[in-house]
Amino acid sequence: MQYIKATEQDLQQIVQLVQDTIRTVYPKYYPKEVVDFFCELHCEANIRKDIVDGRVGILVVDGVIVGTGCYKDNHITRVYVVPWCQGQGYGSYIMQCLENEIGLHYDRVNLDASLPASHLYESRGYETIKHEKWPVENGVVLVYEIMEKQLQEI
Repeated sequence: MQYIKATEQDLQQIVQLVQDTIRTVYPKYYPKEVVDFFCELHCEANIRKDIVDGRVGILVVDGVIVGTGCYKDNHITRVYVVPWCQGQGYGSYIMQCLENEIGLHYDRVNLDASLPASHLYESRGYETIKHEKWPVENGVVLVYEIMEKQLQEI
């Protein structure tokens, strides 16, 4: 298992991983409009920009990309693990890698928590500091939590 910086050569695999995971997992928690919103948020152009900016990592297991993480400043912006690998600790491992990187410059980390991941974040010591609403389409509103964690010195 290896967590490394993503390159533009990894772009299509990351986009496929993120889009497939959203379309597989999120419909269990959200209406179609919210699923579509997340797919648009994590589109190829946005992932490409994050890779170019050096903010995306990939988790490689036995030569296969099974997860990805991204951050900007002290904000974790994207963590996805392919559905068939969820529940094996890969998400926690990606989170630890992101927290280690962020901890080099900040003493706190925050993120916007989706429903499928909120339990993972709570188990890692994140606490809800604010509830937010974001109107999507057709009158549907995405409700989510902003969570924060005090980082330990490495």
